[in-house]
Amino acid sequence: MKVILIKSVSGLGKEGEVKEVADGYALNFLFPKNLGVSLNTQIIKDKEAQDKKKAKDETKDLQRQQKLAEKLDGMLLELKAKANDTGKLYASIMPKDIMLELKKKKIVIDLNQVKMEPIKQQGDFGVLIKLRHGLEANINVIVSN
Repeated sequence: MKVILIKSVSGLGKEGEVKEVADGYALNFLFPKNLGVSLNTQIIKDKEAQDKKKAKDETKDLQRQQKLAEKLDGMLLELKAKANDTGKLYASIMPKDIMLELKKKKIVIDLNQVKMEPIKQQGDFGVLIKLRHGLEANINVIVSN
């Protein structure tokens, strides 16, 4: 019997895959646990429509991420932080500070997208922003008093 997996099943396949399984396995295990449904023409049409929508959504998301990467790449952020006479900061600049500063500029990113070591000194620093689809942007951060 051919089934479409609704959820990933260990040892069988991933969500959305079409698999040939024994009738008993499908009827006694997959169907009762809502892990798969029987393959018929309506389901095939629905799956094709769903796949097209997913591909279209991913294309739109990729375009948005590319625009964001272009906007971020080379951007200059100026942060004010209190420091002692030698330029060492009293409180380190963390990824959250970068995220909040970008938010002030109406750029929304997740905290885990900011890849950096804590900044503990005044000066100029490069910060990497990792976006979806493998895109990256480098921003310049200037920390001053």
